[in-house]
Amino acid sequence: MRVLVAGAGVIGCAIAHELTRRGATVTIVDPRPVGGGATQASAGMLVPYHEAEHGGPFLTLAERSLALYDSFIARLAADMPDAEVEYARTGTLEVALDDAGAAALDRQASAHEAAGVECRRLDPAVARAMEPQLTSDVNGALFVPAHGFVAQEVMTAALAQAAIARGAAVLRRTVCGVRRTGTALIADTDQGPLESDRVVVAAGCWTTQVRVEGDSPPLRPIRGQLLRLEWPRAPLARIVWGPRCYLVPRRDGTLLVGATVEDVGFDERATVAAVRDLMDAVCEVLPDGWRAGFKEARVGLRPATPDGLPILGPSAALDGVVYATGHYRNGVLLAPVTAAVVADLVLEGRMDPLIEACSPGRFEKGTATFLR
Repeated sequence: MRVLVAGAGVIGCAIAHELTRRGATVTIVDPRPVGGGATQASAGMLVPYHEAEHGGPFLTLAERSLALYDSFIARLAADMPDAEVEYARTGTLEVALDDAGAAALDRQASAHEAAGVECRRLDPAVARAMEPQLTSDVNGALFVPAHGFVAQEVMTAALAQAAIARGAAVLRRTVCGVRRTGTALIADTDQGPLESDRVVVAAGCWTTQVRVEGDSPPLRPIRGQLLRLEWPRAPLARIVWGPRCYLVPRRDGTLLVGATVEDVGFDERATVAAVRDLMDAVCEVLPDGWRAGFKEARVGLRPATPDGLPILGPSAALDGVVYATGHYRNGVLLAPVTAAVVADLVLEGRMDPLIEACSPGRFEKGTATFLR
């Protein structure tokens, strides 16, 4: 089966890898380089219990995806042994700096324990023993050992290369629309039409620019800015989450600091205000931040939906088109489960019950209202 995947971010590349593993002939189409959209500005965090504190369909989806991650990375390592994808499940340490923050951590701990999620509430001394670089102002912390992170830029490139090794092609083009001609689907691009049997739209917030007559997925770009610092001391042992930022260590000695949430349309500029605010935020948690070297600021536009759930499933308007978009800031976390359920749908026609709540049809045309 010939499958065109519109989008070369982590979602599109994970899907392409899974499809080629199952024997499909895949073409990945994106005007940007592999991982050049929202993916490149992600910190690669795998933190379902922070992103979905209140449960619901998202938590179910995120837990299943996290449970797939060990095997997902193992398969990728087998396919691309030289890629050396950094992947660690060392947990998250969320810290409070005042009494109000400590009370919020108490509530989170109670909710996690009620849901059967392993966690530990820590006093300031224990928290600083785990991460000695923390400020002396720490009031307490919450440790969730199941969480982790992955070097998403390396992982995304490896997924694309593994797909290419199985015959996939990557084209630098813009998909403008999809239509049917007889038994084939035609993806109209800025460099001419491409024919396939199935089309997976995994174009993030640019999904709205891929015309499928009868479909109007309600997506909105939300800018996120992320800093990459050259850390002056030994790296942190795990993700640290402060009141105004998160901190993700990498074994190359850098520290990722994120991230802003800005409703500014398709504006992809890095701003002085974001750099200043993020530096202030990291230094209130790690005072050594003022001694760090500044490597870069990364910017990505996250695809947000009105209800916070991704859009996964078949188009109601055009047979053979499948959506895999709207993952907002959780594309890296949800990549394994998205790749699995989309491949099941595209190649076997099997609709996983897990994604019923994420169906594109849940939005009636013209009635979606974005949550704030």
